[in-house]
Amino acid sequence: EVQLQASGGGLVQTGGSLRLSCAVSGVIFDDYGIGWFRQAPGKGSEGLGWISNDGMTYYIDSVKGRFTISRDNEKNMAYLQMNNLKPEDTAVYYCAAGGPFGFMATLAWSDFTSYGPETLVTVSS
Repeated sequence: EVQLQASGGGLVQTGGSLRLSCAVSGVIFDDYGIGWFRQAPGKGSEGLGWISNDGMTYYIDSVKGRFTISRDNEKNMAYLQMNNLKPEDTAVYYCAAGGPFGFMATLAWSDFTSYGPETLVTVSS
């Protein structure tokens, strides 16, 4: 059973940066894609992007160019680097896993079925 734990949240000023980490255990990490999601106060959950088992990435338009997802297969870790943060980025963030996938698999939001606890990011104006 896959287990995930996001960490690295905190308080940051507008324009600042933060890197979130996602520790994954219980599965062969190399075979899994990792997605990042957030839920802002009073709003529904929003998928931000993902990194496939092959290292291919996808981002929604609102974070493209500001957020970068990466992974370290040796450490079973995925990361969400967030730059130029804005007050509207304030939310709880969490990572999710989907898989296992084969080589060059095509991912979709519905593939991410295992979620971990959130970490809070607050961007002050």
